[in-house]
Amino acid sequence: MQQLTLPARQELEQQQYRIVGSHSAVKTCGWTKNMIRGTGGCYKLKFYGIMSNQCMQMTTSISCANRCTFCWRGYKAPVSKEWKWDVDEPEMVFRESVAAHHGLLVGFGGSATANKAAFERSKNIQHVALSLTGEPIIYPRMNELLEMFNRQHISTFLVTNAQYPEQIRELKPVTQLYVSLDAPEQTLLKEVDLPLFPDYWERLNKSLEYLAEKKQRTCIRLTMIKGINMEMKEQYAKMILKGHPDFIEVKSYMHVGPSRERLQRENMPLHEEIVQFSKELVEFLPDYEIVSEHIPSRVVMFAHRRFRVDDIWHTWIDFERWHQLVNSGIEPRTEDYWKKTPQVGLSGNGTLERMTPEAQESFWKKDGNLQNGHAVVDEKTEEMAFYGETV
Repeated sequence: MQQLTLPARQELEQQQYRIVGSHSAVKTCGWTKNMIRGTGGCYKLKFYGIMSNQCMQMTTSISCANRCTFCWRGYKAPVSKEWKWDVDEPEMVFRESVAAHHGLLVGFGGSATANKAAFERSKNIQHVALSLTGEPIIYPRMNELLEMFNRQHISTFLVTNAQYPEQIRELKPVTQLYVSLDAPEQTLLKEVDLPLFPDYWERLNKSLEYLAEKKQRTCIRLTMIKGINMEMKEQYAKMILKGHPDFIEVKSYMHVGPSRERLQRENMPLHEEIVQFSKELVEFLPDYEIVSEHIPSRVVMFAHRRFRVDDIWHTWIDFERWHQLVNSGIEPRTEDYWKKTPQVGLSGNGTLERMTPEAQESFWKKDGNLQNGHAVVDEKTEEMAFYGETV
């Protein structure tokens, strides 16, 4: 069986990954740390109601079938079309991942910059982002692990690169399932994703077909690379419609990690460019509307019009209802666990979008915490606040 090479392990550990068993890994998301410090949560908070300080970021497979140009993975990271690892027990993967996650956060217990209430809540994991690095969906016992998360009342967000359609078809309910769509045309997809599978295009299309059959929440994510894949809006729309997602996220490539060896900083779009692309794309998607944005992440979220109930958007998740249904043997449907979105819309004035990344960061730290998509901890009430509402 394949083993993680020493150079690959060392590279991952230097990047603050913690290796779990023979094929899984955990790393603390920067937004998790930010929320514990009281300086804001990630776009999944604004869009869907995920509390970042209670979210664990992990993968069940360090290996991947693509070498995406925009990925922060180094080329020492393993790639493979088939599963070549031992198959670790789901119980061990769960237990050791949770332990590794808490171990990475333990330093906040004595930190002067940490909000005590937010840190204490972080000890109660309520969400898991199955993305991080590699391709998590190919873990042969993924469905057992999903059921374990459900039993522990931990919601699941799983991201797949659309190269394993059968696994998508056989996947048990996920709170929200993501498929990456990195290009809308075969030749360009090969240039962007550098796939190992020769039938990568057919696999992507079949994955979108299976995504359309899902009864739970789905999302198609576009990672935009300026000068490379930010054209062909109509072709993107045709591919998106094939997958019939509940949500679309148009997100900027971020110039971080080893991707800097393959792409230039100029390939990272400004937020205003993401907004402009989104406005042009939505013209080809009559059943969707732009609902929200998260400027620090340079991402815009679309939702299907059916999430607009009595003229009120319901893109947030009723997690209590999700767990009630999924643990009672009833397969949840998307409309069974949606929830009112506290605030929607774009900033509208373009001022923030024209700021440099450094200026944007300064703005968020000083003024933007409540108005524009961040959550903070009220030091007096020790309650997590979002747009002035307790959540």
